[in-house]
Amino acid sequence: MSARDTAAHTPVPSLAPPKRPARALLLDAAARLFYAQGVAATGIDTITAEAGVAKKSLYNNFASKAELVATYLEARHAEWLGLYSRRLEDARNPRERVLAIFDAYTDHANAAYLNGFRGCGLLNAAAELPAGAPGRLAVRKHKEEVEELLVLHVTEVLPAGDGRAAGLARHLAFLLEGAMARAGLEGNDACLKECRTIAARLLAEL
Repeated sequence: MSARDTAAHTPVPSLAPPKRPARALLLDAAARLFYAQGVAATGIDTITAEAGVAKKSLYNNFASKAELVATYLEARHAEWLGLYSRRLEDARNPRERVLAIFDAYTDHANAAYLNGFRGCGLLNAAAELPAGAPGRLAVRKHKEEVEELLVLHVTEVLPAGDGRAAGLARHLAFLLEGAMARAGLEGNDACLKECRTIAARLLAEL
């Protein structure tokens, strides 16, 4: 058998998938556990065991649990923005751009969660943090950004010069947050779908 034939019959070893960085493993594990069990109830040892890394790896990547919590909150915000951006691509007019925000909340509710859907992960975490904590401020910033997006799209719906955009956007934001709270208690997206229907009706009347 020639060298060429030998090479042709030599099995090619399969390449193992690249190992994920410890930081990504820790953040993924923390996200699952913080959402399912709560921030306070989830200890460092539980996170590192879930991630399959040494405890030292956590402190090599995050200065403290508080920094890990803050990074988790930022990641959830970025995740929601990604869902919103995809919904926005399919929106054909200003009203649909408003409703893209509602749809993104529903998409988040239908994401795969370890122990089921239990409401807004940002608000759940904020409820466990003391007043003035950086994490609470980060959650507030996220909610304000959502309201700013509502103002932007409601302004597009209204006639030029109509000054109701901020008030209507706040109305819609409160409607959305209330629906999310109820959806979390009920563990499904029914309230969010009903909320979207109400919002669509309000927009149609403008």
